[in-house]
Amino acid sequence: MRTIILSILAVVFTAGISLQAQEVSLYVLTLDDCIAIAKDRSYTMQTLREDLKIAEYNLKWATSRLKTHIDMRLTIPQFDDEIVQWKDSTGISFYSSKMLNTSGTLTVNQPLPTDGRIFLEAGMNSYNDFTYNQRSSSLSTVIGFSQPLDIIYGYSSIRTDLKKAQLNYERTSKSLKRDELDLVYNVSSQYYNLLALQRQVEIARLDLERQTEAYEMSKNKFSAGLIREVDALQMEVELVAAQNSYDMALLNQNSALKLFKNLIGLEADEPVKLDTDLRYNAVFVDADVAVRYALDNRLEIRDYEIQIEEQKLGIKQQKVQGRVRGSIDAYVRKMGVSNPNTDFNMGSSLKESYENFINFNDSYRPNYGVGFTVTVPILDWGENRALVRAAEARLKQTELARSNQLQYIETEVRNLVEQLNNSLRRLQLLEKNVTVAEKSFAITLQRYSDGDIDSQALALERNRLNNAYLSHLSAYTTYQLTLADLMRKTFYDFEHEQIIE
Repeated sequence: MRTIILSILAVVFTAGISLQAQEVSLYVLTLDDCIAIAKDRSYTMQTLREDLKIAEYNLKWATSRLKTHIDMRLTIPQFDDEIVQWKDSTGISFYSSKMLNTSGTLTVNQPLPTDGRIFLEAGMNSYNDFTYNQRSSSLSTVIGFSQPLDIIYGYSSIRTDLKKAQLNYERTSKSLKRDELDLVYNVSSQYYNLLALQRQVEIARLDLERQTEAYEMSKNKFSAGLIREVDALQMEVELVAAQNSYDMALLNQNSALKLFKNLIGLEADEPVKLDTDLRYNAVFVDADVAVRYALDNRLEIRDYEIQIEEQKLGIKQQKVQGRVRGSIDAYVRKMGVSNPNTDFNMGSSLKESYENFINFNDSYRPNYGVGFTVTVPILDWGENRALVRAAEARLKQTELARSNQLQYIETEVRNLVEQLNNSLRRLQLLEKNVTVAEKSFAITLQRYSDGDIDSQALALERNRLNNAYLSHLSAYTTYQLTLADLMRKTFYDFEHEQIIE
């Protein structure tokens, strides 16, 4: 039995030496390295950045609506050959029509913040009527103004769209930052989970080395006749158990490493290892300060405020639907038209059109028009009022939800701060516990070497040391994750004392 056990140990030790040789070429990553890789490569962050681009383009669209727009429409040319129907009191007749039309129009449109517009339209048209062999052309310029009267009630659709686009961009930007902090927390959580497994491998390795040393002692003692064979065999069993624990720790670490690589966007075959340095900064946080940062920065609160602003705009828009509506429209048009003539070529026709265009006698005076249209709602059986009341009720509902969210966030942050401070104190206490356990094990190992205690007492002390290591590791992980959670809940980095922009 002893020979079989020793053979197994020889194979496993050889594999362990090979593994240590491979680790020399691994890339050692800190938490900041992993977060930077995840922000750059992860699918989630890439998608969120595209969402921000969409909101940015929508904001640009809403802003551009207020700027001057210039359009040109050209027909160069259009030929029509068709049968035209003519109907009058004498009956219906048909005749052939062949027409070649060339035209161009330039339109300058200036939107107004009041939903109105001022526009200038200049155009030229020339046609050849092949049926009657006639040519004609025209020049025209129109200056116009249009203004809806909804602005009397303080509602402007163009400014409303701009405001909604600004709010949506702000919401998307904050959402990106919140999701980025969520990603930081998730990466941190998986990082410390993997770090714990990696440290467990190291703890298991140290335990295996200590158990190997104890096994060698027991073997020498048995050879010298100082202990019974059963004690020597017990040490062999303990050694195999330690080796099995080490192998299982390696397996768990490799499985978690694959999942972690997928999370941060690394290829499965990239050789990486986490930095196992467990240094930390002691950060005690004042609950009132943390609550203030949370209330100032949390997206949930701002999201409710944005909803309230949008709902108020919607209520104002709905009220307009039930009130008197109207618009003022005015224009001035100057035209110059050439008379159809078989002797004209295009140049002559355009020349006559131009001469008539600049002629301001009674026959060619400018045309103009001005109008005021009004729509008066008389009876809608309370339809619009019901819609307004429903919108006001939704607004009240949102305001109540915002108030409730404020209370929840304050309670959540205060509990989190208390948890952080407690976890820090526990971590500092367990650091001392590890130091005491290491000294105690060293003394116990010496006593076992001197023959003062048996293998069972040594095993108990070894388990105590392992538990001290694992408890310290758990406390370290809890502290770091709580600190990361507090950062994403307040948008403030208490460790480096800076706001997350």
